[in-house]
Amino acid sequence: MPPIVRPDDCQPAKTLWFDRKKYITINFLVQKATNVQVDIQDTKMILSCKDDDDNNIYNEIEFYDRVHKNDSREKVYDRTINVLIRKMKDNVAWPRLTKDTAKPAWLSVDFDNWRDWEHEEEDGQAEFEQYMDMLSDMKQKGEPPSMDDLDLDSD
Repeated sequence: MPPIVRPDDCQPAKTLWFDRKKYITINFLVQKATNVQVDIQDTKMILSCKDDDDNNIYNEIEFYDRVHKNDSREKVYDRTINVLIRKMKDNVAWPRLTKDTAKPAWLSVDFDNWRDWEHEEEDGQAEFEQYMDMLSDMKQKGEPPSMDDLDLDSD
């Protein structure tokens, strides 16, 4: 694949991203993208395309950490270009998408899809322990009251 050249008159696509245990998902919000080129490298990615108004779109992202470029995929939809990128280190949370601590104005966290997966097992364990404590409390209070005297046919 020839290198993607940044067009002179281009603008970045609004971009949403979220983190998972093994992957980073990036969604570029581009209406009816054409001439889509995606170049995923070990430390960065480049997206170049045209939108439905024939504007040149160009995004370049220097990643927070290294990725598996060969285990990454992109899919073009009517309103988005979705990119799934495999992280080099599984189970390591990325505090941000970019290497640079300054966040570009066009980049946002996709809070609709964000999960704090780092503490999932611990949260589940805490809920389980809370449930077990509740069951234990119920047993200590004795037998439940008899409900034989309730008249269910009193309509």
